[in-house]
Amino acid sequence: MDRAALADFLRRRRELLRPEDVGLGSGARRRTPGLRREEVASLAGMSVDYYTRLEQQRGPQPSEQMVAAIARALRCTLDERDHLFHLAGHNAPVRVHRSDHVDPAILRVLDRLTDTPAIVVNDLGETLVENRLGAALLGSTVDLPGNERYQPWRWFTTEAERAKYAPEQHDRLARAQVASLRAAVGAAGPGDRRARALIADLERESPAFRELWALHEVGTRWEDHKTFVHPELGRITVDCQVLHADNRAQALLLFTAPPGSEDAQKLELLGVVGTQQFDDAQAGERGSAASHTWPSVTPRA
Repeated sequence: MDRAALADFLRRRRELLRPEDVGLGSGARRRTPGLRREEVASLAGMSVDYYTRLEQQRGPQPSEQMVAAIARALRCTLDERDHLFHLAGHNAPVRVHRSDHVDPAILRVLDRLTDTPAIVVNDLGETLVENRLGAALLGSTVDLPGNERYQPWRWFTTEAERAKYAPEQHDRLARAQVASLRAAVGAAGPGDRRARALIADLERESPAFRELWALHEVGTRWEDHKTFVHPELGRITVDCQVLHADNRAQALLLFTAPPGSEDAQKLELLGVVGTQQFDDAQAGERGSAASHTWPSVTPRA
């Protein structure tokens, strides 16, 4: 049981909720954001004193039933619920069994995407397979060694990975990387040595990662609106669609743009441009900027 992290997570979740989110009237003006401790305790069916001690790092280890009740009271997502179980010292139900073997159904779809950039990633952000246009848009990352094969590692320890994306999206994408890692750990369970080793290495190497990891944000978000910065074609804004494998440990990501748009025309040119520019840039940047610091982050209200 991690008392300090558990208390911090409970407080942050409570402050994000409004009375109307849980079916309570807003009532008089509140001096502090979020729900009151007594409201969470009532929703979870426990005493106010017991819940208060948990937030003050003084309470006993809650049972699995109690953790589940708190998760419901705080309106946690499934990813956040699993994270809460781990903080309380319990095993959450295992939901993901990671494998490097790509789902055959996913591969059949990828094989037919000859005019659309696409990649297959696992829940740790590792690219398992990519089509030709996917490599041309993002740079090929399939054969990278060690931690470099994971996008969160490249994002927080190299300039080259962040340079692929528009600067105004960096803060949002950084938070998404960390939240997805938390979700991966929660879904795979405490025996996930690959994920825990990656997180330990990131905490050691990146102050920016440590700051975001402390926010306890949890969630997987593949679908998105992204703007890439290609070394030859410049800015390319795309929609990212996702197709999950049955166990949700793998996802096929497709990058598209509205037909006839300038961005769609740039995607068509990717096959001509190829991957050479990315290969040259990665060779020069790999392993650099591990000490890069990011602006301080403020938890979302």
